[in-house]
Amino acid sequence: MTRSPVVHDTFIIDRTYPASAERVFGYLSDPAKKRRWYADVGDHQVDVFEQDFREGGAERSSYRLGDKTPFPGLVMANEGRFEDIVPNIRIVISTSMMFGGRRISTSLITFELISQGAETQVVLTHQACFYEGADGPEMRKGGWVALLDSLGRAMAD
Repeated sequence: MTRSPVVHDTFIIDRTYPASAERVFGYLSDPAKKRRWYADVGDHQVDVFEQDFREGGAERSSYRLGDKTPFPGLVMANEGRFEDIVPNIRIVISTSMMFGGRRISTSLITFELISQGAETQVVLTHQACFYEGADGPEMRKGGWVALLDSLGRAMAD
C-alpha cells in the first residue's frame, strides 16, 4: 500500500497591534476593510472577493496572477466557510485553495484576539493538508506573515 503525498502542517503566528480588539475584529469581519489588506495586495488581479460574515457564511476569492509572478495569468481561488465567530475574541474559518482549477490544500484557520488595553494580540493558528502540487507549509506561512503585515499597515492608515 502506498501513502498519498499529503503533507500535514500546523503553524502559529503571533502579532500585537496598537489597536483595540474591536478595531482588529472590524478589519477581519468587514468585507471592504478585509479586502484592503487581504485581497488588494500583491501582483494579481482580483476577480472575486465575497464575504458573508456569519457562522456558516462563505468567503470566496479568486485572483489572476500578474506578469511578474512565476505563473502569469493562472487563477488562484479560495473558498471558505466561517465555522465559529465570537465578536472581538475569535474567528475560525475552514478553506480550500485551488490553483489553476486544481485543489491544492484545505485549511482550518483560527484568529484569536487577546485585548491588552490599547493593544491587541492576534494569534493565528493555521492547520492544513497540502495536496500534490501545493505551495507547501513554508510558502503558506510566508504568505500569512505578509498578510498580517498588510493588516497592520491597513489599520495604521
